[in-house]
Amino acid sequence: MAPKYGSTDEECEDAVAVLPNCSHDHMLRGPFTAGVCDGATESALAKNWARLLSGAAAEYAMERPEMLAGGAAFEGFAASAVARWDPWLAQYTKGRVEEGRPLKWYEHTKLAEGAYATLLALRVDPDPAPRPDDDTGADTSEPGWWWRAAALGDSCLFQLHENRLVETFPVSSAEEFGTVPDLFGSRNHDAALLARRTRFAEGRCGPGDRLILMTDALAAWFLSVPDQEGAVRQLLDFSGPSDLRGFREWLDGLRERRQLRNDDVAVVRIDFEGR
Repeated sequence: MAPKYGSTDEECEDAVAVLPNCSHDHMLRGPFTAGVCDGATESALAKNWARLLSGAAAEYAMERPEMLAGGAAFEGFAASAVARWDPWLAQYTKGRVEEGRPLKWYEHTKLAEGAYATLLALRVDPDPAPRPDDDTGADTSEPGWWWRAAALGDSCLFQLHENRLVETFPVSSAEEFGTVPDLFGSRNHDAALLARRTRFAEGRCGPGDRLILMTDALAAWFLSVPDQEGAVRQLLDFSGPSDLRGFREWLDGLRERRQLRNDDVAVVRIDFEGR
C-alpha cells in the first residue's frame, strides 16, 4: 500500500488483508483469500472501517467460500461485518476518553452517519488433483486454480495471461470510474440491499497467469494508458516489500506527470506457477 502524496502511512485509507498470513513469496497449495478496501474520505474513521472490513472479508471467504456466490451467503457476511463496527467504535471511544481526548459533539454527529468503503473480496482454490489417463496412467490435465470474487464499488481485479490483460472486474474501462461509487456502510444493516448492489464473478487461472487487485486510482490509470503491455511491465517491476520505496517513487512520478490521481493506492499481486 502507499498513501497519497503528502500523507503518512497512518493516514492511508486503503486497506488490504490476505490469508493465510505468510511471506509474500510463499508457494501456497491451499485456498487463498484477500480483502481490498478503499475508505471514503468524506466519512469519519474511513481508514479504520476499511481495515476492519477487509479483514472480515478475507476471514469470511476463507471460512465460508459460498459468500462469493452472492445471495443469502453474502448477506450473512454483510451482517457479520457490520456487527463488528459498534463494538470496535465503543473501544475507540473509550480509548479517546482515557487519553483525555473525548469525542467532540461534531464527531458524534459524523460518526452517527457511519463509515464507508468500497470492497473487493477474492478467494482462490487449486483444482482438485488431476486424474490419470485410464490407458497410460499419465496426468493429462494442466494444473489450475479457480477464483471467485465479489465487488461493491470500483476496486478492481485484473487477470493477465502471458502478461496480457484477459479479464477485468467489476470495471472494464477508465470511463466507468466515477466520483460516487457504491459503498459498504458500517451502519448499513440492510444486508439484502448490500448483496443486491454487489457484483460477483469467477474464472480460472493456469500456470503463468497473474491476478492483480487494485484500488481505484491505480486501476483507472491502468485502464487508461495507451500502452497497456508497457503498463504491465512497469507494474511487474515491483514484487515484494523490498520494492516498496521504488514503488512509491514510481507512483509519485505518475502523479507529477498528472497520469495518476493523487489518492491512496493498494495492490495485491498473485502469480500462478506449476504445481
